[in-house]
Amino acid sequence: MLRIVDTRTGRLVEIPSVRRHLLSICVHLPAGDAGFGPGDLRALLVADVLARTAEVHGLQSRTFRTMPDLPPELAEALDRSLSALGVHPPDTVGVHHPNGTLCAAADVHVRADGTTAQDAVGGVRIDVGQVGPTSGERGVPDRAHLPSPGLLGSVAPEGVDPLAMRMLLLGHAYRTPVLVTSTALEEARRTLADWRQLVADWAQEPSRPMPAEVLRHAHDVLADDLGVPAVLDALRTVATRADVPAGAKFETFAFLDRVLGLDLAREVGHQHRAAT
Repeated sequence: MLRIVDTRTGRLVEIPSVRRHLLSICVHLPAGDAGFGPGDLRALLVADVLARTAEVHGLQSRTFRTMPDLPPELAEALDRSLSALGVHPPDTVGVHHPNGTLCAAADVHVRADGTTAQDAVGGVRIDVGQVGPTSGERGVPDRAHLPSPGLLGSVAPEGVDPLAMRMLLLGHAYRTPVLVTSTALEEARRTLADWRQLVADWAQEPSRPMPAEVLRHAHDVLADDLGVPAVLDALRTVATRADVPAGAKFETFAFLDRVLGLDLAREVGHQHRAAT
């Protein structure tokens, strides 16, 4: 059972709302000429994590996206940014429609900052917190006009693994505003690199079952309002536990990366190839 807080009532609601095995998710991006900002990327990331969570809980899902009618170059820039962030493409992309036909029957409406309430009718509505990227230590408005491939560069500078930005955002509850600083991004980058190296090292040891209590905890916190930060905390703890075999650590990190989408197994096999 998955539950998420409905913004309109502040209460946890079970999803899907009817007894079936398909979760329908609609992401609403603001209409208008303000362009896209990092907050829009975050809304699409939240929907991606929700779909991944549904999968590990035995549910299929479909994701829809509504947004302004974009020129091809801007639509391509948005898609490139989402690909770099590890966000699976939506099943259907549609232009804003007054009566919300595309998403009328969605179970969950994920709304980026600046989306009007009329864009989400029925289902559970969740509003995603703003993202304030910084250049040095100077804040940049979340709703900056970003009509070019610089969209991702506004939050992940050139040379920085975009998945470090994904990790940074996943470390905060989806409704909480996030201020992206160079210090926070560097910390996420280092942690991501460290974990990938650990996973590569653990992969060389015999496989062992995942700790049952860790798996149970991860399922519980994900099912309770998408508690991804608690999953990251659990992995930090597992990495340092002397009572968990290396093979079990590998299996745990690899399994939970199905939700996190951080490509934690990227370095597996590299050491062997280098040695030969």
